[in-house]
Amino acid sequence: MSAFASRFRTAILAFVLFATFPCFAFAGTDPCPRPVLGSAVKQPPDIYSQNGVLLVTLNYYNTVDAWGRTLFCYVTPDGLESPTLHVNPGDTIDLTLNNMESGRPLGAGVETVSAKSTLCGSFYMSPLTVNLHFHGLNVTPKCHGDNVVRTLVNPGESFEYKFTVPTDEPPGMYWYHQHVHGISSPAVQGGASGAIEVEGIANLQPAVAGLPQRFIVLRDQPLAYPPSNGNLSPSTPFWDVSINYVPISYPKYIPAVIKMQPGAQEFWRVVNAAADTVMDLVVLYDGKPQPLQIVALDGVPTGSHDGHHKGTIITQNDILIPTAGRAEFIVTGPSSNVKSAVLFTKKIDTGPAGDNDTARPFAVIKTTHDTNEIPKAILPTGIPVQGQRFDGLSDSMVTAHRELYFSEAIHQDKKRPGASGAFFITVEGQSPVVYNANNPPAVVTTRGAVEDWVIENHAHEVHEFHMHQIHFQLLAVNGKPVPTEQRQFYDTYQVGYLPAGQNGPYPKIKVRMDFRGAVVGEFVYHCHILDHEDQGMMANIQVLPRGTAIPRAAGGGQRAGTQQSHSTKVGARGAAARA
Repeated sequence: MSAFASRFRTAILAFVLFATFPCFAFAGTDPCPRPVLGSAVKQPPDIYSQNGVLLVTLNYYNTVDAWGRTLFCYVTPDGLESPTLHVNPGDTIDLTLNNMESGRPLGAGVETVSAKSTLCGSFYMSPLTVNLHFHGLNVTPKCHGDNVVRTLVNPGESFEYKFTVPTDEPPGMYWYHQHVHGISSPAVQGGASGAIEVEGIANLQPAVAGLPQRFIVLRDQPLAYPPSNGNLSPSTPFWDVSINYVPISYPKYIPAVIKMQPGAQEFWRVVNAAADTVMDLVVLYDGKPQPLQIVALDGVPTGSHDGHHKGTIITQNDILIPTAGRAEFIVTGPSSNVKSAVLFTKKIDTGPAGDNDTARPFAVIKTTHDTNEIPKAILPTGIPVQGQRFDGLSDSMVTAHRELYFSEAIHQDKKRPGASGAFFITVEGQSPVVYNANNPPAVVTTRGAVEDWVIENHAHEVHEFHMHQIHFQLLAVNGKPVPTEQRQFYDTYQVGYLPAGQNGPYPKIKVRMDFRGAVVGEFVYHCHILDHEDQGMMANIQVLPRGTAIPRAAGGGQRAGTQQSHSTKVGARGAAARA
């Protein structure tokens, strides 16, 4: 069985397993309601901070849909599913998370994650454990902050998150999702996610001021109609997708509906909240790609890091958004003469061992003159433009150079037909290990450090490098420097694949890590294809207080490229770089 077919079989097995989980449901109601095929794309509900505090309660439920798929959702006590959380820089987020599964025993699959010294919530995790990751925000990784490794909220339990958004947080799109290691992919595919907006982008990108802003959350989920024989064809995707929960199901791909005023501009704020599916978005009018005016990527206004704090617009005909990435752009509605207008994702070449991310429509765009069907305009915030925490990074002294690589190991299991895999992200000079919460930090650094990392891919499929707590600046792709004016900031970036039969050179990216902010503590970096993360492609990093001496035995071998030959790297299956 090929790795490709094996991965599909594993996905179906996981789907069946999670579909058998017992679920909680309101009496006579659906706790995770979802739109029907072909529905109009509605805006997610909004919750705004008031007087410097975003006070919100989210209840976590699961249920099973008509196709047997397990759905997961965060819902407010008054029934708002996956609300967009709106905050200003400097606000406090005070969020209570209630796991509303019944108080049944944890059952099979319980794993001890914490000791007394690391306890944050519960000691144990199970298939129904939940937590939250506040993706992209530069906030504390300590308990009651953005701590995904130890925070475990089990059925019947509550947990309070309380932390402050930095005053220099870039205005843009972020998001929240379940991040319990080992079960994050099925939960996120089940819908356990929502958007976060840090207000104020019009202050850096004046072109969006006054435009209707449309929040779009793209997700994936198991196939509603998987092949009965389990065999894939080139036209079969690994996963179905949805837009604001409106399903786009294989094989008919009935699109959702977006309504726009003819010829009018809108500000689209897109989150790729898919667990495993990469998107390459294009807007087609009568088959012709339309210009998309990009104003922010991964929450950071484009071009806003040059010290002037005024963004620039990047115009492209398509936007590749990796899993967990965000893109914000201005799009112009079709004229009355356009016969076909479609929001579409191109086919993604993920490599011979990768998922099949097929081309498919998300929505048809229909014109309307009814202003009640148009999203509300972005409002001015009155927030003054702050200095950004990235200021001066390009000219800062680099304090460390590190080399890391993605790799995979495929082995045969005599008790089960087919192949299974283990996934690694490894610091050069260390041994590949599957992630465990109790692994020592692979990298140890100090607050104030500025580090250049090279991340290679030794697998025959793409991987999406994601760093928690901080953004990084893209310096080079496959050894080719990125022009200074194009060095944007990201928290997730795709490293492409090496074609089958080739042994090198390994595709790679070079990024600059900015540890000059306030974050101190232990957090993680990983591949944000969550199937890969769940199977071990994650590692811990520890940031010590400024001036702390790093123990010689601590992880993070710098410039260790000659200490381990490529032949000893477990399961190297090729690699790639972003197209």
